[in-house]
Amino acid sequence: MKLSAGQANAYFAKPDPDAAGALIYGADAMRIALKRQQAVAALVGPAGEEEMRLTRISSSDLRKDPALLMDALKAIGFFPGPRVALVEDANETVGLIITAALAEWARGDAQIIVTAGALKPTSKLRKAFETHTKAFAVAIYDNPPTRDEIERDLKAAGIEHPPQDAMHMLLDLAKNLEPGDFRQTLEKIGLYKLSDSTPLSADDISNCAPTSFEADVDDVLLVVCDGQPNAIGPVMRRLQAQGANAVTLCIGAMRHFRTLHRAALDTSGRPQIWGPNRDRMLAQARKWGPLKLETALTELTDTDLQLRSAGQHAPALALVERTFIRLAMLANRS
Repeated sequence: MKLSAGQANAYFAKPDPDAAGALIYGADAMRIALKRQQAVAALVGPAGEEEMRLTRISSSDLRKDPALLMDALKAIGFFPGPRVALVEDANETVGLIITAALAEWARGDAQIIVTAGALKPTSKLRKAFETHTKAFAVAIYDNPPTRDEIERDLKAAGIEHPPQDAMHMLLDLAKNLEPGDFRQTLEKIGLYKLSDSTPLSADDISNCAPTSFEADVDDVLLVVCDGQPNAIGPVMRRLQAQGANAVTLCIGAMRHFRTLHRAALDTSGRPQIWGPNRDRMLAQARKWGPLKLETALTELTDTDLQLRSAGQHAPALALVERTFIRLAMLANRS
């Protein structure tokens, strides 16, 4: 049976304990892993692996020994409770083995949970799960978590009924972070708010959200955007002593200025800036404005191309420092 997005969310939250299993597939390995983890945890519980009710089978091992999956399906567990046979990173080379096991599945056997990469509509493995009356096929797309998914994860972290402003900020954050990073951020928020009964706030989220750059790189970018050309030299010397790479600095600067540019153009009232420097960066975005930020991005792009040019002979860090000084001076122009 093929599940829609809404049906898939319901399945992962509460998998059918009487089903034969599920195929979870898609292009994003991290999203697949998170959904697989959620489904398996809901089926076997937190003690499932310790009680040997979860059998993990890699695709390569299954290809070498096709009997592994059938043995896992029919095995009688020492501990009572539902069992799962998990086949990870499956592909068409083991498709017939999994299809045969699915055809032999009977009530009381372990559920077959299979993860795979992107599968074509003509995939035999995909068709086997889509046409099976007791199994599910779930496609995972590169979409950010939904509001319901975020609220569920917050509840699991001990936070219920987040205010609208905090929820909007989390939805924006989900669009800009990798799934694993966003999940870790929610877990961090849960620990941050442990024994704290006050409502979740934007400051709480900013304090827990990951920053895009190392602190030392942040130092020079904040100085540049604050319009302090005289302070750039000492910070650059410290970065040079630490072995900073000129191209990395330039790329970091472009990301920083793009973030400011998005904030300067924002009309929603929820600029997508997080971390401990959020207030300072919002002030920078207002100070610079879209036009000067676009000029800065052009300057940084030219510098990046010059750094990568085969004919470049000037010291790379000196070239970046000169660009940073020009940008700091640009910040002070009306």
